[in-house]
Amino acid sequence: MFENLQDRLGSVLKGLTGRGSLSEADVAAALREVRRALLEADVALEVVRDFTARVREKAVGAEVLKSIKPGQMVVKIVHDELVEMLGSEGVTIDLNAPAPVVIMMVGLQGSGKTTTTGKIAARMTNRDRKRVLMASLDTRRPAAQEQLKQIGEQTKVDTLPVIPGQDPVSIAKRAVQAAKLGGHDIVILDTAGRTHIDEPLMVEMADIRKVSNPHEILLVADSLTGQDAVNLARNFDERVGITGLVLTRMDGDGRGGAALSMRAVTGKPIKLIGTGEKMDALEEFHPKRIADRILGMGDIVSLVEKAAETIDAEKARAMAEKMAKGKFDMNDMAEQLKQMQNMGGMGGIMGMMPGMGGMKDKLAAAGMDDSVFKRQLAIISSMTKYERAHPDVLKNSRKKRIAAGSGTSAADINKLLKMHRQMADMMKAMGGKGKGKMKQMMNMLGGGMGGGMPGGLPGGMGGMPDLSKLDANQLAELQKQAGSLGGGGLPGLGSPKLPGLGGGFGGFGKGKK
Repeated sequence: MFENLQDRLGSVLKGLTGRGSLSEADVAAALREVRRALLEADVALEVVRDFTARVREKAVGAEVLKSIKPGQMVVKIVHDELVEMLGSEGVTIDLNAPAPVVIMMVGLQGSGKTTTTGKIAARMTNRDRKRVLMASLDTRRPAAQEQLKQIGEQTKVDTLPVIPGQDPVSIAKRAVQAAKLGGHDIVILDTAGRTHIDEPLMVEMADIRKVSNPHEILLVADSLTGQDAVNLARNFDERVGITGLVLTRMDGDGRGGAALSMRAVTGKPIKLIGTGEKMDALEEFHPKRIADRILGMGDIVSLVEKAAETIDAEKARAMAEKMAKGKFDMNDMAEQLKQMQNMGGMGGIMGMMPGMGGMKDKLAAAGMDDSVFKRQLAIISSMTKYERAHPDVLKNSRKKRIAAGSGTSAADINKLLKMHRQMADMMKAMGGKGKGKMKQMMNMLGGGMGGGMPGGLPGGMGGMPDLSKLDANQLAELQKQAGSLGGGGLPGLGSPKLPGLGGGFGGFGKGKK
């Protein structure tokens, strides 16, 4: 989402940090480029003016120009103002109210209200162990109520039975009543939208609000909206009174201006972001992490959290035991590749690693995109059970059969085998000479996922600590120990190697064998 902005701001600020001293003219020239980058990213003009004015006020002071590293001071000021613009602290949905807590979803047609309603309900049911009732108030769009019913069946969340001909205000009243009688903790009202803001829509929203008395009113907005996002947010806030924002399609290739503008104009926090079509593709919005990502500083905490969510503890324990014995076969490699896919693929991981944002394009140009994972998994799937456990038996005749079965070539299979050998060698090193160091490092990581699993997680990903809670000395020690293992390193702790990919990118994609 923020790639273009990241590239532009990155190049501007890089020019500043490379200089020994800065004049006011240097700062002014850099801020002109920052302003242009924000406008090109579709950030509203009034927001850009306020942002650059605040940065200029702090950046041209004597404290910055006379500091030891003035360029880095300016980067820090831009970062802090970006965090301020996005909202200094992450804010979650507030459930601190008598049950049933009413959440009202508002927004234009096509912004993703119904899908987001299902995602929030599934999240609260599975993660927070709440009883949720969903109700569709959209009587205008064909099959809108049926869509919510289908989502309810898919996510195993209760939906309000549909009574044909009932108007939205009556449905809202009935939903709250049904939630009280049914012992539900939360009721989510999925309201109707229009293709554009009009008076009947606003009157309907106000009437629904009156009868349901919602504790939260969430404006669901498409993050690809661009400049019009400001008018949308302002109108809904003035007429209905929103308590927070949910931005959908944050995985798209939009320029990110809506996210920066809506928060700044309404003063209301962005509470959640939708990152895909699946029901679990919903994340809490952390302003500081997003600002870090925009300025190319990475987002290690999110990467660690994502890993902790997607990695299966049982499989990780089994892998750790095999690692301790120095064993690593094709089945283990397939698990590693699947884990990386679940964490958002190479692009998703790269975007969260400090200084690695620009590597994505270079890797794609070298043929190392996420399609590589699919090819690798297709090759492994075409092997027999014995071949997966004993890859050394793969001679020419077997390779031809596997290539025909997976739609690849013998060269692709050779690259995969080379990559496997590199990873297996690393595992042997960790299981052999490095065993003491490895054990020491895993003990450090023990407080993370699974309460300190023996041996930690595969591919140098350890027990997934909350890196935000480690101090500088602990991080330095962790990085030092990771480096002494000679392996893939911990994600984001200074190592350019992806977790679980052993010797970096050896044998991947279209590179040399």
